[in-house]
Amino acid sequence: MLAKAPPRPCSGAGGRAPCTRPGPALLAVRRGQGAGLKLVAARPATVAAAAAGERRAVPEPATTAEAKDGERRHVNGSAVAGGNGKLVTSTVGKSTNILWHDCPIGQHERQKLLNQKGCVVWITGLSGSGKSTLACALSRELHSRGHLTYVLDGDNLRHGLNRDLSFEAEDRAENIRRVGEVTKLFADAGLICIACLISPFRSDRNACRSLLPNSTFIEVFLNIPLEICEARDPKGLYKLARAGKIKGFTGIDDPYEPPSDCEIVIQCKDGNCPAPKSMADQVISYLEANSFLQD
Repeated sequence: MLAKAPPRPCSGAGGRAPCTRPGPALLAVRRGQGAGLKLVAARPATVAAAAAGERRAVPEPATTAEAKDGERRHVNGSAVAGGNGKLVTSTVGKSTNILWHDCPIGQHERQKLLNQKGCVVWITGLSGSGKSTLACALSRELHSRGHLTYVLDGDNLRHGLNRDLSFEAEDRAENIRRVGEVTKLFADAGLICIACLISPFRSDRNACRSLLPNSTFIEVFLNIPLEICEARDPKGLYKLARAGKIKGFTGIDDPYEPPSDCEIVIQCKDGNCPAPKSMADQVISYLEANSFLQD
């Protein structure tokens, strides 16, 4: 079983500029007849530059005031110093005075209940490479074996969670960032989360990888040649892109950066592309070999 990952004080800010909003004044909250419980705003987070294109916030560690007697206890799952009983809040991006609350039931307990290890299978490749087909085949096969999965399809997410985002460069990066945060939650819940998106830039995919602990981000590259994807053209998008009716289309007038060190590569052999079940079996073999599926 995977060790329970420590709570993250920051889940990603998504902005490019440093977070400089100062915290407000102290906020006092009374509990019963005892001593007052004070919430203290911590120092603002700063944005650290990672690989090109990555946008994530790395907060300065929040500190809790030490009690005179050194005693510590917990209130609603949050660390509280004895004596003064101070909770420390954080500033993350534009969110101020927020506090991370732990729950006594964590990833370890959920994984034990499901008899599997939570992880993210991130399928990337050109439009028409078969990402959604593989995702559904993999989900079906794992379900038949008694494993709980959930598919996050790029187009499906743009019907709801990401409906406010365009296909401009900045919005596409935000699209991937949001999906990465959602996959992290599913993996923490103990599910095998299958995300299928073009996700053309390495920096965006690597930013999502950095959210997952202990090698639980499994990148699957569908290395299908452009000419095959364009011949398939299931949505008719390549035809529109060639006609100049769609601008910035990946593989035509916008770049795709293949993974440089992914866990799984699926490709055609002698011009023949593998069947959906064959592709799914290749991913399942990796999951079994790395103990994500338990008997």
